[in-house]
Amino acid sequence: MTQHIKILDGGMGRELARIGAPFRQPEWSALALYEAPQRVREVHDSYVAAGAGTITTNSYAVVPFHIGDARFSADGQRLAALAGELARDAANAAAHPVQVAGSLPPALGSYRPDLFEASRALDIHRVLVAAQSPYVDIWLGETISSIAEAEAIHQALSGHSQPLWLSFSLHDDPEQPKTASTLRSGESVSAAVTRAVELGAENILFNCSHPEVMLSAVQQAVATLQRLGSAAGVGVYANAFEHGSNGGGANEGLSGLRKDTHPEGYLHWAQEWVAAGATLVGGCCGIGPEHIQRLASAFK
Repeated sequence: MTQHIKILDGGMGRELARIGAPFRQPEWSALALYEAPQRVREVHDSYVAAGAGTITTNSYAVVPFHIGDARFSADGQRLAALAGELARDAANAAAHPVQVAGSLPPALGSYRPDLFEASRALDIHRVLVAAQSPYVDIWLGETISSIAEAEAIHQALSGHSQPLWLSFSLHDDPEQPKTASTLRSGESVSAAVTRAVELGAENILFNCSHPEVMLSAVQQAVATLQRLGSAAGVGVYANAFEHGSNGGGANEGLSGLRKDTHPEGYLHWAQEWVAAGATLVGGCCGIGPEHIQRLASAFK
């Protein structure tokens, strides 16, 4: 029997930059919400046209880490609501069914579990949740580097009925054995998956890490879910960053993109993930509509 594969969208920030939308540090993809929200809608439409069945709100950079504390206090709720509205409008205009995933990013910095503070993260996430709730079908905790970050996202969603997806970011040092993928915190994939099931996650994903480390994570996740008797799905949306280029963390420079993550090359990795049991595939930073179109063509 052929499993049904859900097709996710690709990265937002790099695609905004590619089409000429406002894009710079430290605001990253949030800058377009300030200056050119129609370009955000344009990116959503591109992913829908490519075949994505789930698109993610452009709220990843709507956090103090990117726009600063003062602007987050003044504009955070408005920008997050705008991100939700733009995605909802794109989904409503689609010729095929499209879900909207409300992005709940690392509140205190991507790839930096050492900076995490539960109470501060909870305050930030509650703003994003309240603003996006009218527009989203599911909640997507993204680029989660530690189990504690996942727990804070779950807590922020108290009282909200939309399904929860949790997506973890993996340590992707090229010297690390590919059979031992771990979270960036060093916690095991098995421990993260077990906790995600306890938190009620409908799908458990891995994102914003190199394609090479994803296969072992999928294998570990599938084995853990089988052991737990859980029906949760497993998904992957990798990035196209050059090796070592994202080791310093977000807001420390624009990471270079690899040459081998062209659509056909990325599809090859995705086929390995699906063969190992993944049921959701898409792309993160540097993976664009042409990649999603290739995935949709292959898996649909």
